[in-house]
Amino acid sequence: MGMGQQEVFSFLKTNKGKWYTSKDIAEKLRVSIGSVTNNLKKLRKTEKDTLDFKLDGNKYYYMFK
Repeated sequence: MGMGQQEVFSFLKTNKGKWYTSKDIAEKLRVSIGSVTNNLKKLRKTEKDTLDFKLDGNKYYYMFK
């Protein structure tokens, strides 16, 4: 897991049970939304057992299971 992915993963793990958009995560971590989006795409593939995601309209929401 790369540095950015680790930060995103850790954020979701620390705040489990709550849904977040990539914009929410980018604002909380003070990083670019593009970086968060790329990391979440990778995490969706590698962390299927620990991360939950849903598409609502045109927004993805993420949560640590």
